[in-house]
Amino acid sequence: MSFKQRTVLITGASRGIGKRLALDLAAEGAHLGLVARNKETLEQVKNAAEEYGVKVLTFTGSVADEQLANEAVSKMIETFGRIDYLVNNAGYGIFGPTEGYSEQAWSDLYDTNVKGTFLFCKAAMGPMKKAGAGHIINIASDVAKRVFDGGALYCSSKFAQDAFSAALRKEVRRDGIKVSVVYSGLVDTDFHPDPHAPEKKEWLTDENMSAGIRFVMGQPAHVVIDELMIHPLSQEY
Repeated sequence: MSFKQRTVLITGASRGIGKRLALDLAAEGAHLGLVARNKETLEQVKNAAEEYGVKVLTFTGSVADEQLANEAVSKMIETFGRIDYLVNNAGYGIFGPTEGYSEQAWSDLYDTNVKGTFLFCKAAMGPMKKAGAGHIINIASDVAKRVFDGGALYCSSKFAQDAFSAALRKEVRRDGIKVSVVYSGLVDTDFHPDPHAPEKKEWLTDENMSAGIRFVMGQPAHVVIDELMIHPLSQEY
């Protein structure tokens, strides 16, 4: 399936997986809406994407801001007439003993990993239902299916995101809307405290993740990949 002239709204688009996905889709002719906190880096991605001749909108702020979610969706509809894909990619992790988490840390992480997914899905569902089509892709983690020592906060947020996605999938299938979840294993991102750790050479790259996400997005209209789990070969699961 070609992404030429398709419209894609991506959160967490200023770096990592979101940035790579945005540039790969732009190279294939997709028009983009990009959401991130950092205005400067977001503009850099916008400029790079526009070199492919596509139109790019940017929205700066927290995905936990309902006004931002509504504004992004409204501007996409005003500019492009529709949203073909919503990719909820924004997310981050906090790790360590549970007694070390503050209440604010809990709230901040759930705001990004769970509330942000909810708000952007909620905002996009109206236009997608009206169109009778649309595809929501939520980027989770393999820890939505398992847990690990020191990951109580992060794992629970990803379990919540996954449960929300699964229930939403059943809710909107009758409206012609697809909901997919992509679960990643170890990815060479800023999550790792040591950017030069030797084991990261064996991990997934942003390019690997972008390819997997675009595979999910690129299926025919009557096909939905509900879940896609991706791991580096070196990782036990």
